[in-house]
Amino acid sequence: MDIPLKESLTVEFKSDTSGNAAKHGIDEDILVNATVAMFNSEGGVLYLGVEDDGKPTGLNPKHADPIGLSAFLANKTMPPIRVEAELVSVSGVDVLRIIIPKGNVVGATSDGRILKRVMRVDGTPENIPMYPFEIATRLGNLGKLDFSNEAVSDATMDDFDPVEVERLRRLIGSLPDSDKTLLDLEDKELFLALGLVRMFDDQAYPTVAGLLLVGRETALTRHVPTAKSSFQVLEGTEVRLNVETSLPLLAVFEKFEQYFSAQNPSREVDRGLFRLSIADYDKRAFREALVNAFAHRDYTILRPTRVLMDSEGMTISNPGGFVEGITYENLLTVPPHGRNPLLAEALKRVGLAEKTGRGVDRIYEGSLRFGRPLPDYSASTSNDVVLFTPRAPFDAAFTTMIFEEERQSGKLFTVFALMVLSVVRDERKVTFGALRDETRIDQGRLHRVLGDLIERGLIESHGSGKATSYLLSARVYKETGNALGYVHQKGIDEVRHRELVMELARVQGSLKRSDVAALLHVSLSKASQILKDLVGAGKLQLEGHGRGARYYPAVQD
Repeated sequence: MDIPLKESLTVEFKSDTSGNAAKHGIDEDILVNATVAMFNSEGGVLYLGVEDDGKPTGLNPKHADPIGLSAFLANKTMPPIRVEAELVSVSGVDVLRIIIPKGNVVGATSDGRILKRVMRVDGTPENIPMYPFEIATRLGNLGKLDFSNEAVSDATMDDFDPVEVERLRRLIGSLPDSDKTLLDLEDKELFLALGLVRMFDDQAYPTVAGLLLVGRETALTRHVPTAKSSFQVLEGTEVRLNVETSLPLLAVFEKFEQYFSAQNPSREVDRGLFRLSIADYDKRAFREALVNAFAHRDYTILRPTRVLMDSEGMTISNPGGFVEGITYENLLTVPPHGRNPLLAEALKRVGLAEKTGRGVDRIYEGSLRFGRPLPDYSASTSNDVVLFTPRAPFDAAFTTMIFEEERQSGKLFTVFALMVLSVVRDERKVTFGALRDETRIDQGRLHRVLGDLIERGLIESHGSGKATSYLLSARVYKETGNALGYVHQKGIDEVRHRELVMELARVQGSLKRSDVAALLHVSLSKASQILKDLVGAGKLQLEGHGRGARYYPAVQD
């Protein structure tokens, strides 16, 4: 079999017959360490009997038993790491291929060593110790640890700021989606209901979430020094605003929304019966993105949650990558789950976060409803989630169409429908496969969305099978003041179809309806209509009828 050409984060080569391993084989502690490091990273494959340069040199006899080596590694790790080992032949040499799973907990050697696998700056991998704070990060990424729910043993309720507690109550009372029953509770009961304190032996201890939401700034600096945030505004290379703060989150939200509003001008636009107030960025989408950044960041990492506004757009970034199972490609479809469930739930009950946990839908809608480009998470890494919202003009005609359709139908567009409409508008004509690639909507859901939009008269389909293409309907082009655009797009198909049919007729000498359907990937009825039009235009002449009907190039005078 073939093996990778070089080592990587998920590929390791270990010699078993040369150097220090020449006589007795590889030091088995090295194998155990490598197994733990891969388990605590992305998993991978360890090839035993292969040199660092990828040359297979074979196994020491004592390591030629896959079952025995698998049992050994399970016995030397905690929890026991179950690898899959098999003998394989590489260039005629037997080596051991050991498949190591990615762990859903933190693994260690049986004598307590915890390691992880990283890449050096020169592009080669190494196994290094995992430090205590990194264990919390790892468990948080895997959804196994809610750091925000940890009680702070050396903190007391005196570390809560009365001003912030009052701000908490004011927000609950004023925000439309808050849990108003919380207002009936005394302070201690309110803290318990939101998880801001935990009880031990009748003593209330603040949780990390409690300090983050209503803690004094001095208490936050002492107990959660990582809880920093910054807001920057750049104009070209000039810094117009640069604020870093350690304030609790409720105060940060209000302060940052003030900074945001000052940099987010709006203007009134008349569109027939509508008078729209359009800003550069949607306020609700900004709040949701800001709350998401603070709710799901890794509070074990000493870097601030950051908002940057410049001429290109707005960037909101937070320490800690996406948790296990979430990528920027599946954000809209994966079941919602985050790094700090207690903090996220508290923010929902206060009314700051979207109750269903689908806040990312609102972030996308904030751009799509106004005909702007999609928000972009592609700069995110394993260490940071980065959301970039481009600064772009809105599409007044498209926006009016969206609002008017929802008003008339009484049915709001889903974020998936808005994505499809946006892509079809931008591409003008697009196939199903291209739509799926662009939106990353799964096939079944995309079929349903297209069916609904066609039924609502917003999209038309042309062709059949894999060649089916979609464009905005004549009605939409008319309502958006671009009827010529529709005629142009549809006309391209009509002209091209006729040219292709005539070329086939000339090459074959004659053709049938089924030939046209196969050529253009259209239905038989559509093929009949195209042939009828060509006969009527004097381009083809018909002989016979029914299944025996054939079409010949017309003799030109």
